[in-house]
Amino acid sequence: MTPLAAMPSPSTAVWQLGPVPIRAYALCIILGIVVACVVTEYRLRRRGVAPGAVLDIAVWAVPAGIIGARIYHVITSPEKYFGAGGEPIKALYIWEGGLGIWGAVAGGAVGAWLAARQLGIPLTVVADALAPGLPLAQAVGRLGNWFNNELYGGRTTLPWGLEVHVMDPDNPGHALRDDAGNPVLQPGLYHPTFLYEALWNVGVAALVLFLDRKLRLGRGRAFALYVMGYTAGRFWIELMRTDEANLILGVRLNVWTAALVFLGALAYFIRVRGPREYLVPVGEPAPVAGPAGDVSQVDLSAREAAARPAAPEGYRVVTEEQFEAYRKTGELPPEPAADDEAARAEPVDDDAATGRTDDDAATAERTDGDAPDAGTDPERADAERTNAGRADGGRPADRDS
Repeated sequence: MTPLAAMPSPSTAVWQLGPVPIRAYALCIILGIVVACVVTEYRLRRRGVAPGAVLDIAVWAVPAGIIGARIYHVITSPEKYFGAGGEPIKALYIWEGGLGIWGAVAGGAVGAWLAARQLGIPLTVVADALAPGLPLAQAVGRLGNWFNNELYGGRTTLPWGLEVHVMDPDNPGHALRDDAGNPVLQPGLYHPTFLYEALWNVGVAALVLFLDRKLRLGRGRAFALYVMGYTAGRFWIELMRTDEANLILGVRLNVWTAALVFLGALAYFIRVRGPREYLVPVGEPAPVAGPAGDVSQVDLSAREAAARPAAPEGYRVVTEEQFEAYRKTGELPPEPAADDEAARAEPVDDDAATGRTDDDAATAERTDGDAPDAGTDPERADAERTNAGRADGGRPADRDS
């Protein structure tokens, strides 16, 4: 059957800017990182993190993620680099493709954890803020596979079937050309599985945003939701791919990985509970209101300087109500230790707190040399006998009950 339509593929994935090669794959990865940073920055600010924190996190997480992605690819496809005819040095050629998302997430998590520790931000807050941005970044990154003419599925006659070029092994990033100079195409059309995954990832991002707003997820559960959504799609998309892959029991390795990671994320999502985490700064003075009255009396330079506060020493987790109050008033909520001290400072009913009866109190008073002897105080002795005979065991009447 002749297909009604087809999706073309680029015949060039590398452009020369003088001596510098500009690779579409790298541009897509960088653009995806930018998208993830923008989304994460916005969500971190809404949780109380100072502006610009995402850049400090990205400095650690991005390189660690790229290294982890490449390591996973090399480990799961070692024959390309260390088998017969393999070239070990090409394990470093990231621009030729070959980044595993599982390694990227693992490596990026380690980098984000190191950065979060330095900034004093809980890793779960960073993960939840990143949850919708990461699948959007993956969707953008998948366009790099389109430029590279890779990661497609089996043959199809669907209108969105993909034309795939035969890439020139002697001129990476360019399609092989025939004698007339035309790029050579693979016979037939193929499922654009990279596009399926990109669209699925956009849907996952929308799902995370919707459920996070509805359920107010916290403690890393928004990130677990992203992992479940992504791996569910990766499971069936991976089964459609026809590129070379290592097999376990006749099934592609990444299919098994997707299933196991999904189960781990599901277990985390079910077991972990808790409200969304909000942060207030530690070591940062509360903002001071500007002077009222004539505008000419306002020091604009001081106001501009105050509008650019330095990053705080760290953060502490508060409830949503405490965070909203801090945003409105600028007053930091009391620390838990201060709450405990205040509670200890309040007068308490020692007898009720310790469970002592009036008989025990009377005995203690009789042993106190400074207290008057109950035997020599008729009114106290009568009161103690009355309390001792009460049915409730002598407890004070209805105090703080």
